[in-house]
Amino acid sequence: MTQTLLQVLGGVGLFLFGMEVMTAALREMAAGRLRRLMSRFTRTPLRGVVTGALATAAVQSSSAVTVMTIGFVGAGLISFSQSLGVLYGANIGTTITGWVVVLLGFKLKLGLVALPVLFVASLMGILGRGQYERLGRILAGFSLLFIGLGMMQGAMAGAEAQLTPQMLPGTGWLGRLALVGIGLGLTVLMQASAAGVAMVLVLLGSHAISFEQGAAMVIGMNIGTTVTGLLAALGGARAMRLTAAANLLFNIGTAAVAFPLLDLAGPMLQDTAPGRDDQTALVLFHSGFNLLGTMLFLPLTRPFAALVEKLVPERRVALAEPLDLRLLSDEGAAMDAAQTVVDAVARATYGALAAALGTGQDLRALAALPARAEPALNALADYMARIRVPADRADRQQRFGAIMHQLDHLDRLLARAAERDRIGTLNEDKDLARPAHALGAALTRGLPAARLARLARLVAARAQRFRRGALLREHAGLISVADLFHRTDAMRWLDRVFHHAERIAHYAEEARTK
Repeated sequence: MTQTLLQVLGGVGLFLFGMEVMTAALREMAAGRLRRLMSRFTRTPLRGVVTGALATAAVQSSSAVTVMTIGFVGAGLISFSQSLGVLYGANIGTTITGWVVVLLGFKLKLGLVALPVLFVASLMGILGRGQYERLGRILAGFSLLFIGLGMMQGAMAGAEAQLTPQMLPGTGWLGRLALVGIGLGLTVLMQASAAGVAMVLVLLGSHAISFEQGAAMVIGMNIGTTVTGLLAALGGARAMRLTAAANLLFNIGTAAVAFPLLDLAGPMLQDTAPGRDDQTALVLFHSGFNLLGTMLFLPLTRPFAALVEKLVPERRVALAEPLDLRLLSDEGAAMDAAQTVVDAVARATYGALAAALGTGQDLRALAALPARAEPALNALADYMARIRVPADRADRQQRFGAIMHQLDHLDRLLARAAERDRIGTLNEDKDLARPAHALGAALTRGLPAARLARLARLVAARAQRFRRGALLREHAGLISVADLFHRTDAMRWLDRVFHHAERIAHYAEEARTK
């Protein structure tokens, strides 16, 4: 029994590793084409279903397709409701692996043929370059998949006496719910529903489980495949959380449709020509209930999207609270709100920098700044993308551009603020500390753009003199080369911060005059 268990675990491991190698290589080979395909053919939910199914079948990974879909939603290329079609299709496409296992692994028994293919594929992967190297990895992954499947079959061939359907929960409703839970747990543990389905097919072929037990476990695996997306979405953007939640709810809904059909599925499928084999009947059931779920959800895509958006509300970002979506109907009011957020983020950034550059050298506000400012800037960028300014309103167009310029300089200023080692160098060098304190004072007082521009020119001139003096001191051996680089980098940092602050003030004044 121990040897059987070890052989099964080894087979599962090879299957999982083969899937990972093959999927990664397929994704690399097809990523560009898939992105173009998905950007063109996901404009409606129905087209999204076809695209999602084909894309998942091509790369053998519903997770990769889901991530690409999230990217399109986040970029505003497709709406969230349109992306749901891709999720439906991805659930259909992921059942293709079951057909590959049954038709090629069990019917054609490619496990033995896979051994020489693995040798050739390994040579291609080691010696090949570009497409040939990726093709070698695809073939290697494909070979490992069938070798692992053969190991599982071989281990189970002599285990009919030890493993029987009576060892698992029965076929009553409570027993079936327990089997759904087992299937869900296996998928979460292995992080691959394809490997779980392959294991169930092997157990079914060795008569260790009945068709009804295997079908209940596959329903659980269909739900379990959403857990990876849920984990990836934790702490992510709203588009990611919406997609993960929709995927979970869709799979739960599909499971709710499939579960009552367990008593009917076996007799119905076994009356068909392909379904007389329990393994093929199980794959038919897996594909069938995902197709049925898609047909039920597809006409309800818009209300389903609205429900998910209610269940996954926007996270409140303190600095971005003025960005009210209801203001988007009036571009002037929307830009007022946007400018308010720009001002709030600028004040928070200036205050943190002033505290760090002052005599107290307090870095606490600067350390906390990214968590406060970055979500607000992300929300602001999304909000600005939704504002529609009439082409005949030149003044509004200029104001929109001025706010966008402020957003760009704030983003760069935040990146500068993260370089805290430069601030340490400024505070440690008495020749650099004075202009650093002047910057801190200027940021605190909120000087107008003209004053900041004059200060920026003075600092730029001082930076040139300081650089020449530092080079002479290094040449004379008074400071090391490392010190020279640290000090000139710190002075350059100070110059750039002054520049960004002056540009933000300039464009803020321009935005307020339009």
